[in-house]
Amino acid sequence: MAIPVKFNLLDAWILHKGPAPRILRVTRILRDRSGIVTTSRRNSDKQNITISLSRNVLRKAKILAARRETSVSGLLAHEIESLVGEDEAYERAERQATALLEGGFHLGGLIRANRDELHER
Repeated sequence: MAIPVKFNLLDAWILHKGPAPRILRVTRILRDRSGIVTTSRRNSDKQNITISLSRNVLRKAKILAARRETSVSGLLAHEIESLVGEDEAYERAERQATALLEGGFHLGGLIRANRDELHER
């Protein structure tokens, strides 16, 4: 039995087969007035990039992607998103720490003497 659900801004169907449900993403097919067929997902703010890798690294990347049941593109996208997320989290933590330090800390205690009394000889 198929149940429609929302999944990361994309329509998805969860098919109950076996112990773990399977998620299929739906791609919309659009036709413009000239009859050209294009495919679109609702999250169309993505952009393609081109990279150069040695044949050996590419072969190993394909093996790694296959083991993780994804594509090389998906593998790279995940790693880049992780790096960007870690950097953003670090910057946020740095801003919070700086704000705490600028506000100072009250550690209790009272100063009962002034500077001159403390430095009398």
